Amino acid sequence: MQGMPRVPQDRIAVLIGSKGVTRKSLQKAAGCKSMFINSETGDVDVRWGEPGTYDPVRALKLPEVIKAIGRGMAPSKAIKLLEDDWFFRLVDLKEFVGKRSNQQRRVRARIIGSQGKIRKLIENLTGSEITIYGSTVVVVGEEDGLESAVDAIERLASGSEHGPVIKGLEKSRKRQKMQSRSLEYIEEKGEFSEFDVLVPGLSDVAAKRASRRLKAAQVDPNDEEQVAAVMEMAEDESVTWGEE
Repeated sequence: MQGMPRVPQDRIAVLIGSKGVTRKSLQKAAGCKSMFINSETGDVDVRWGEPGTYDPVRALKLPEVIKAIGRGMAPSKAIKLLEDDWFFRLVDLKEFVGKRSNQQRRVRARIIGSQGKIRKLIENLTGSEITIYGSTVVVVGEEDGLESAVDAIERLASGSEHGPVIKGLEKSRKRQKMQSRSLEYIEEKGEFSEFDVLVPGLSDVAAKRASRRLKAAQVDPNDEEQVAAVMEMAEDESVTWGEE
């Protein structure tokens, strides 16, 4: 039997779900043999099968799923933590404004924004899921986006203005896209044999385009001259058809 994080009273029903649907879904997704939830205390215990009958990584990550649900996250979002490349972070607002409830409300409002716009922007720019519950902020997502989202939340909690924080996320996203493109494999084809004879200059054009793609993958998004050079169409990219 493995003990899980205790769930607050107002989140017990959410963890169990209507007629136990959520509990059963979590049990199936995690691969555990059974899950017991004390509806009075919020204690959660899980029983696993014999070694080899379940994924040990999911066994390690299930406590984070329970903790995320206990801290206000919807089960449908928290369950993503069972995936190998999704991780969990918790930001305690008390570390920034202390235990004063009025200051915690003020910081929560800054992170959420009008009609939830700031939170949605952070989620969209980082690919993460964010839930604010009491004095805590739960963030789940893939590694790079997760760290960016946590950094943005901590900056807002520390008093940073919305504009610079969002711009920082946009730059980070562009940088990650460029890095991702630079890792893509670019296949350079060799000779075009007889087809190259039918379309003179085709291989040269292909080589130039491949070179441009490579440069585009390595360009600094903050350098306007480099970006303009990459986006500019080459005037000599033309193919002349001829008949033998």
